Amino acid sequence: MSDVLSAPLVVEFPFTRSLGPVQSAFLTGLRERTVLGVRTDDGTVLVPPVEYDPVTANELRDLVEVAPTGTVTTWAWNPSPRRDQPLDTPFAWVLVRLDGASTALLHALDAPGPESVRTGMRVRVRWAAARTGAITDIACFEPYEGAAAGGEPAPHTGEFADPVTGIVAPARLDYTHTPGRAQSAYLAALEGRRTVGERCPACRKVYVPPRGACPTCGVATAEQVEVGPRGTVTTFCIVNIKAKNLDIEVPYVYAHIALDGADLALHGRIAGIPYDQVRMGLRVEPVWVDGVRHPDHYRPTGEPDADYDTYKELV
Repeated sequence: MSDVLSAPLVVEFPFTRSLGPVQSAFLTGLRERTVLGVRTDDGTVLVPPVEYDPVTANELRDLVEVAPTGTVTTWAWNPSPRRDQPLDTPFAWVLVRLDGASTALLHALDAPGPESVRTGMRVRVRWAAARTGAITDIACFEPYEGAAAGGEPAPHTGEFADPVTGIVAPARLDYTHTPGRAQSAYLAALEGRRTVGERCPACRKVYVPPRGACPTCGVATAEQVEVGPRGTVTTFCIVNIKAKNLDIEVPYVYAHIALDGADLALHGRIAGIPYDQVRMGLRVEPVWVDGVRHPDHYRPTGEPDADYDTYKELV
């Protein structure tokens, strides 16, 4: 096969994290249109606040309220906003040192063009209409003609009604994936419901999926070998937590499966058998579904279990 495949690939998942007292106060404060910082051992006011002093590593709890106005310390123009960015029209990314703070906060500045942005310009927070306790409660910054607020930032208890204790941050990677010659051949074979690996010319091991080179010997592989379709469960795990957007009822089993003729186990879902009856050595075969380029799952073949010595090197 001479054609190497290439296709867009999106990896996306929600990341859930809990908040300590400082981050909780900061995000809850944004919900209440209040910007909080934290004072370090040497009197520096950090915005956004952190839990520990970056110099002494001491725990920080001395919260203070800073102004929603500030000064741009540096900036970069964004002519083509991307998905989920703060504004859907061209804007500037800016570092803003809020009045009363010693450090700068990164956010978007709504400006008509790059000629209207400069280091040293005055800006203020534009609050989001609906606020939930997230950095997006600051919709963006906007130009502001007022002078800097004077005086020391006021102490703040950090206490609010119904504090935010956790956030869900979506993570997403958009890129173009090119699997290379070996895996392109592997994927093309799957379209014909065949599984193809490559044999190392030195150690003679057959790798599935193929990698184009032997990870043991470090030499290129080119000889294609069709393996399976049946195989042996070498090890497995029982999944008890339902994944978002995955229409599979828990509990279910994912296993490493050594296809007949392969020297590397691949993973697949086991079905057609109660989850508590799946075991090492179980002989399985693929089940294909129309419109899907890979086996939907593997099911028992009804053969006797494989002897441990036949797959122990693949566990």
